[in-house]
Amino acid sequence: MLRNVIILTALVAIISILPTRASESIMEELEPSLQETMDLANCVGMSVAVVSKGKVIYTKGFGYRDYDKKLPVTENTQLPIGSCTKAFTAFLVGQIEEEGGLDIDKSPREYLPELKFYNDKMNSEITIRDMLCHQTGLPRHDYSWYLFPNDSRDSLIKRIEHQEPSAKVREVYQYNNFMYMAAGLIVERISGSTWEENIQEKIFKPLGMNNSTLRISEMKKNTDFAFGYGPRKDDVPVKLDYHPIIGMAPAGSINSSAKDMSKWLLMLTNGGKLDDTEIVPESFFNQAISSQSIMSSGRPGTKRPDIFFSIYGFAWDLASYKGHYRVEHGGNIDGFTASTAFFPSDSLGIVVLANQNYSRVPSMVRNQIADAILGIEKTDWAEHLRKEEEEEDDDDDDDDDDDEKEKTSSQISDRVYGTKPTHNLEDYEGKYNHKGYGEFSIRRVADSLFADFPNEKLWLRHYHYNIFEPFEINEGEIDTNSSSGIYLHFHVDPKKGNIDGAHLNLEQSIDPILFRKQVVMIEIAIDELQKYIGEYEMGGVVAKIFMDDDGKGLRLKVSGQPEHALLAAKGKKFIIDGLEGYSIEFEEKEGKVLAAIFKQPNGNFRVPRKQ
Repeated sequence: MLRNVIILTALVAIISILPTRASESIMEELEPSLQETMDLANCVGMSVAVVSKGKVIYTKGFGYRDYDKKLPVTENTQLPIGSCTKAFTAFLVGQIEEEGGLDIDKSPREYLPELKFYNDKMNSEITIRDMLCHQTGLPRHDYSWYLFPNDSRDSLIKRIEHQEPSAKVREVYQYNNFMYMAAGLIVERISGSTWEENIQEKIFKPLGMNNSTLRISEMKKNTDFAFGYGPRKDDVPVKLDYHPIIGMAPAGSINSSAKDMSKWLLMLTNGGKLDDTEIVPESFFNQAISSQSIMSSGRPGTKRPDIFFSIYGFAWDLASYKGHYRVEHGGNIDGFTASTAFFPSDSLGIVVLANQNYSRVPSMVRNQIADAILGIEKTDWAEHLRKEEEEEDDDDDDDDDDDEKEKTSSQISDRVYGTKPTHNLEDYEGKYNHKGYGEFSIRRVADSLFADFPNEKLWLRHYHYNIFEPFEINEGEIDTNSSSGIYLHFHVDPKKGNIDGAHLNLEQSIDPILFRKQVVMIEIAIDELQKYIGEYEMGGVVAKIFMDDDGKGLRLKVSGQPEHALLAAKGKKFIIDGLEGYSIEFEEKEGKVLAAIFKQPNGNFRVPRKQ
């Protein structure tokens, strides 16, 4: 009897490890197909991690982390994971909720008072849950942080108030990186520690993710990290600059390796636990991987009949992949693409990290692995990719036309040829600002205009009238193939006739965003300022202009109104500080000041100086 028990126990032990060994064998057999997929996409390198039934069954690198030096990607090579970071941030929120520090169904402004939205309705209705499942009514507004980066979260949070919504609260799913930055800031306010410290202490350390970093600068201190690449030029991959994500870090700054991400997968496939240690509270974990908002509706399409629904949890895309419940999130940042996926009902987790810009490789490789490990009907994903590449090549061939006018008019039919700008080019020069985005400059060089953004300089080609099309400048050369569909439409003040702003179509779901042209401030000698001091009167109302306490500038006091500083600008113009659209210009004759012209939104008023 005892012998039978021993034999039975041994058989159970053997059976329990068979799936893992079989999966390992499947992965080894699959390697040529994975390599083929990578080669078809001209991908420089990738790393793969797979866990199954609570075991790490595969971690491996393919290709190169440094193409020039032919340094290979390994299981320990660090690559940016982009928006796969969001799940880490969401889980921090879940941990704090479990501790009683917050309620995700309450307003984020209870914990972050400086967070304000575009209108009072949004301020009163939006909850942290809405932020986590992208139902705030805000579209992406990604150019705000991408073209106008800022390392300070306290500064970035102030931009949200000036970012226009495109839908009502909870009306539609709209992905928004700012909401995860704000969630990270809420974590900081409640915990008293930075988001980075929380990630290290509450997730990285418990999981043993010792080869993961939160800054590009930290990643580059390691000996094994990857460079990012874009499309090939002359059959050589073009190395791209990193895009450091510091202020927006909670939305996408983590760098990790296949080996470290396998530990993340073990926790995900174990319901938020590492062995018996709870990392993510069970209730929050279940909500995170359950339907919170509908991403898209409709029946399965002909190209992907295997996908039955598309919904969103907290930092996770949810879908039915060939009848299996899949939880996944992608990540994209300059030169890198990532996919983190797990199948809760099948105890399978897959991570694919590639050093290729907007690459199809992670999703294709993920699907190849899922088909093989789950033992379901296989799709020839390599062939699928090949067809997509061929379709793109055909599209490129169709556009290859020397007649630029014909090419452009086929893309945008309303271009008017033979027009010119309404003003001299120097009239467009200056700084342009939007409180929800940031500031850029327009400068003239010879017969061209250039737009200088914080991290990028663009050449502006005249499109028609006062509309210009920007193009990238790479290594000193203008790349006329870099059109992004963004246009600068300079605005003319209808009363004054001067250029007073520029519209940019940075967010497709709302009207073009108006960046106001900034008045150039100048310094005026104190002796020069003295001549403006005095009283100006019209209709019994007296405006007094006097020197400030420091004796360095002018101030304005109108009867019954608060005082305002006067800021000197070009053309004997003074901006009334604190009153947008209000200014004063002085009327002079033979060096004597006769009147002050008050320029206001409701008109211009000449106020004589009291003699």
